[in-house]
Amino acid sequence: MNKVVKNAKEAIVGMENGQIFMLGGFGLSGIPENTINALVESGLTDLTCISNNAGVDDFGLGLLLKKHQIKKMISSYVGENKEFERQLLEGELEVDLIPQGTLAERIRAGGSGIPAFFVPAGYGTEVAEGKEVREFNGKMHLLEHGLTADFAIVKAWKGDTMGNLIYRHTANNFNQPMAMAGKITVAEVEELVPAGELDPAQIHTPGIFVQRIFQGVDYEKRIEFETTKQ
Repeated sequence: MNKVVKNAKEAIVGMENGQIFMLGGFGLSGIPENTINALVESGLTDLTCISNNAGVDDFGLGLLLKKHQIKKMISSYVGENKEFERQLLEGELEVDLIPQGTLAERIRAGGSGIPAFFVPAGYGTEVAEGKEVREFNGKMHLLEHGLTADFAIVKAWKGDTMGNLIYRHTANNFNQPMAMAGKITVAEVEELVPAGELDPAQIHTPGIFVQRIFQGVDYEKRIEFETTKQ
């Protein structure tokens, strides 16, 4: 099976309006920049996005929000995007805010075939509204469901033609579990090598979870905040 595609535009072929997609990374670290740009150019709308955060106004998911391509965000942190805040407050965007650890575990569970699990985070808050509650070891827990997506879009440091992936440092955040949770997983990599060149002991995501992979280009790798000594 040939998993290598030419570019991000080819990688999202088959994605349709109204679908659910996951987007890896944390802040602006480890986000699939090329594929986000391809989604912006595609004009797809009514998308549901599962991502830890929404990028910033002029980069990352902020570009999709600016064009109103995202109908609903499922995330845990939204503090760095003013357009996100505006759309939320004005009722233009549906938002499910989830505790960060719960979000990560829901994605991991979905990718592992676990339909639901109990977790204490959020009990006694608005997060608990409408959810089943049970007591374990004297502590109240909420029932949370695993998350999956039509497309999981991840970014890796290195990958091979079979789809095996290695992430680097902070860029691993959310990419690894998301790669397991998509019906179709798209991986863009900084360096694409022939099968067999990666050290098996260093691989984070086995190629069995990846359907499409391509060599990314022109990464900006922006920094959200830069603080220098006065």
